[in-house]
Amino acid sequence: MRWRWHRSSVGVAMPARRAARSRHHSPRRRSRSWPRPSKSCGAPMIGVINLDKPVGPTSHDMVGLVRRLTGLRRIGHAGTLDPLASGVLPILVGPATRLSQELTGGRKRYDAVVRLGYRSRTDDGEGPIEPGTQPPGEDAVRAVLPEFVGTFTQRPPAYSARKAGGVVAYEAAREGSVLELEPREVTIHAIRLLEATPGEGWLDVRLDLETGPGTYVRSVARDLGERLGSGGYLHALRRTEAAGLSATEGRTPDELNALAADGRLGEALIPVERLLNLQPVTLDPDQAGRFTHGGELAWTGEGRVQVHGPSGLLGIGELRGGRLHPRTVLVEGG
Repeated sequence: MRWRWHRSSVGVAMPARRAARSRHHSPRRRSRSWPRPSKSCGAPMIGVINLDKPVGPTSHDMVGLVRRLTGLRRIGHAGTLDPLASGVLPILVGPATRLSQELTGGRKRYDAVVRLGYRSRTDDGEGPIEPGTQPPGEDAVRAVLPEFVGTFTQRPPAYSARKAGGVVAYEAAREGSVLELEPREVTIHAIRLLEATPGEGWLDVRLDLETGPGTYVRSVARDLGERLGSGGYLHALRRTEAAGLSATEGRTPDELNALAADGRLGEALIPVERLLNLQPVTLDPDQAGRFTHGGELAWTGEGRVQVHGPSGLLGIGELRGGRLHPRTVLVEGG
């Protein structure tokens, strides 16, 4: 089933075929139908927006939406979602973009539907679909799922941004070539079968997955189909948790548009420190000034910490050798 990007969600519409081609392309020319910047954006903004991305737009499109609503250029995200996927897309606002690596490195949770009995050249519903073989029943699926839990090497999808010999995989795939991509080590912490729905020649299995960073759910779907001998591809995907955020508390594009129109977009901002799974240390004004200018401080302890000063979160530091070393600084001055 093809997704559709409804005009009411983000202010523009895009045909499914064109959007599928644009998954890894640079952004297109700006549309005049984007909302104007929020009037509430005169004050500096820093934080994270828990955006519930709809099926259709790219992650970069959602960054563009928030840029236009805030009037800021320094906007990013913590973890790409493909166009066919929905769910949690953490949008980083202002200096919070410097913490992208901190927020993308944690566990993620997905609600995925794998269609067994068919194969896709892209390992998802965007590519040409080819018939496989009659899939087994629910019990057979349940029996092999434990094999997909743990740390192991995973082959990325042919249609991905990975490179081999300086060539981008999806560009080669569009020209009819399949690159031999180097497998990467990934971790799946848990996988659970929620339901199985049979059809004529196919079986849709809905899975709840908890993964580490860098895991391709499309590859999980493909490999599950190969393990069962029937073929399989990712039919639908929703990210339910990421970076400490839940889809149940996410803001849709329509909701962000409404907040911006009322000058209340700041209500959608979540303080970054709430999402950092790090112990806090607090500095006095003199120490804060030194930290934000790259200076080390005498401090006991070991490991990474979130560093606060009189004005709030200053950044991320590392305790090592009796010193506090600045690792990521968010503000200038204490």
